[in-house]
Amino acid sequence: MSIQTINPNTNKTVKSFEEMTEKTVDAKVAKAQAAFTEWKETSYQERADLLHKVAILMRVKKSALAKIITLEMGKVIAQSEAEIDLSADILDYYANHGETFLADKVLNPEYGTAIVRNSPIGVLLGVMPWNFPFYQVVRFAAPNIMVGNTILLKHASIVPQCAAAIEEIFEEAEAPEGIYTNLFISGKRASALVSDKRIKGVSFTGSEGAGASVAMEAGKHLKKVVLELGGSDVFIILEDADMDKTVEWAVLGRMNNSGQSCVASKRFIAVEAIAHEFIKKFMDALSKIKVGDPMDPATELGPLSSEAAAEHLADQVKRSVDEGATVLLGGKRADRDGAFMEPTILTNLKRGITAYHEELFGPVASFYVVKDEQAAIDLANDSDFGLGGSVFTRDIERGKRVADQIDTGMIFINHPSQTQADFPFGGTKRSGFGRELSESGIQEFVNKKLIRVSGINDPF
Repeated sequence: MSIQTINPNTNKTVKSFEEMTEKTVDAKVAKAQAAFTEWKETSYQERADLLHKVAILMRVKKSALAKIITLEMGKVIAQSEAEIDLSADILDYYANHGETFLADKVLNPEYGTAIVRNSPIGVLLGVMPWNFPFYQVVRFAAPNIMVGNTILLKHASIVPQCAAAIEEIFEEAEAPEGIYTNLFISGKRASALVSDKRIKGVSFTGSEGAGASVAMEAGKHLKKVVLELGGSDVFIILEDADMDKTVEWAVLGRMNNSGQSCVASKRFIAVEAIAHEFIKKFMDALSKIKVGDPMDPATELGPLSSEAAAEHLADQVKRSVDEGATVLLGGKRADRDGAFMEPTILTNLKRGITAYHEELFGPVASFYVVKDEQAAIDLANDSDFGLGGSVFTRDIERGKRVADQIDTGMIFINHPSQTQADFPFGGTKRSGFGRELSESGIQEFVNKKLIRVSGINDPF
């Protein structure tokens, strides 16, 4: 397997890494298991202190870490710095609130007393993607380290320097060896590792196909799994939306991270009364985006994560056009070196067309015009995905009513889908199951043990 840093701005190889041997991986799993036996006995304060140290180090090293993100997967530098800030905030969030989230729940039986106590379950395997190489890892690792579990992390093969940097920060924060461990292995070997009896649960973020493989192995071995898979988030514009502000959010919602986000706004659905006004302004805004070197602070749209990703997206656009879609803007690879794609808008989409059904992971928007609110809801729900979505309207009660009818794990009114530490994150349908972040995220990999105290003479 190839584990390499390839700068997507130039498509040139920067650094290569050796895949770990089976013997090395076995030793690291053993170390994580040994660390768990001690870590589970530590206090919440000790665990919180470690997370705070990691957060402090991330903020101190923000500039250097952000440059690694941008180098390896092409995120524009300001967004890379924001990712480090968000990751540090998540670490602090669980350090500050974890003990409260995990406190005993007191029950009130008719006789005696009873509590439900949360306890760690052991070594967890995380398989994480490249698009947010620090945030995705932290939102899995932070709550589970706070629980008392230990972490094995198989990161995406195109961000090896990010993977190594995270482990190094835990080491610098004086985390006991085995609490957080990076594994340089292939996805196939990660799936096989699920069968190891020392591993008690798995969290996967990535494609449907790879997620299904991991889930199949977890199911075969009766292990808990959390899946965060693809998304094709809807962005509904109703006739009473604040149009200028809605267009601003549409641009950010589609183009953030070069469009490479599971919760990026991807399907833009406008009611016909305002569809022409929206698409005219949306096209004008996208046509003015500055495409360029992601290390340049002036750049607004960088490359895709890899040449393979750019080729795949361009092929999806071509297949869609061949099947009957119309290109309103862009539609081609950008005329420059690197893994770039033009800002693109497709329309005249219907069932059977590639872009109608598949996730477009990059700066390509799908645009639909519908008759009214109910038609927008019906079209929004005609998707195999169910991660996030947005509704834009000045009538908040109307927005809530529409949001309640959208079949997704998250829905936002007058804002694109977003993430923050105290919002539960996850989806429905083929977007996966389970939740990360907020209190929900710390409850996924715990043993909820009932402890019941009865009097010797209490009835059965």
